[in-house]
Amino acid sequence: MGRRLADFFQGRPRLTVAALLAAPLGWLVIGYLGSLAVMLVASFWHLGELSGEVQQGFSLDNYKTLVEEPVYRTIAGRTILVAALVTITDAILAFPIAFFMAKVVKPRTRSILVVAVLLPLWSSYLVKVGAWRLMLSENGAINWALEPFGLSGPGYGTTAVWLVMSYMWLPYMIIPIYAGLERIPDSILSASEDLGAKPFHTFRKVVVPMVFPAIVAGSIFTFSLTMGDYITPANVSSTQFIGNVVYANFGDNLPLAAAFTTVPILVMVVYLLVARRFGAFEHV
Repeated sequence: MGRRLADFFQGRPRLTVAALLAAPLGWLVIGYLGSLAVMLVASFWHLGELSGEVQQGFSLDNYKTLVEEPVYRTIAGRTILVAALVTITDAILAFPIAFFMAKVVKPRTRSILVVAVLLPLWSSYLVKVGAWRLMLSENGAINWALEPFGLSGPGYGTTAVWLVMSYMWLPYMIIPIYAGLERIPDSILSASEDLGAKPFHTFRKVVVPMVFPAIVAGSIFTFSLTMGDYITPANVSSTQFIGNVVYANFGDNLPLAAAFTTVPILVMVVYLLVARRFGAFEHV
């Protein structure tokens, strides 16, 4: 049987590639795109006024509720704002780290630093959130370190969410920027210097445009992960975010939860369109 299959695929490279990709692509379509389609359909369902049961009829009531209720508009705006702040923070922190890894250190040290950046991703997400919860507590390490200076930590709240998520998603920003910087030939930087360009001018006119697609790639990770996270806000803040509302309503009001999940998707679609408009994917 195996010999027959080998003979059948021999000399048919396209068919071989199609056969190898059939299973993962099928899983992607069924498991991911299929679930998104079901969620989108469920967002148009509604709850019966008397029974409270889910009615599978077409209705725009859930989207009307999201638009008209001030609390949902506030939650959506807060989530988008924190996601943007996390993305900007990670970009500012990641760029010098990635540049140091790609252009300053020796190859052997570079490999060690890449492992060091990836190391936090190997530990449990819940363990990291729990550790931050302890550090942010009233008797935690942050207050202990700041107390001699007459200062105190942020405690639990929106600031804590921003701080923890910036830490959580930083590796997702470092790696794409590092890969983008590594692809820039050193000769280009040397040529810019030989032509009399100052370091800041080289950075602004040469490095940033060439690494811009990598920054956008990293921002897609940080922005989308922040938009959908509910574990971090639930542990270090009492403030509501989109993920918390979706989680809370999945059992009692599935159609509303499904409608709210479309908000991050729409925001990401708009973000990708804007990034494409500014040429982020032209040289990918």
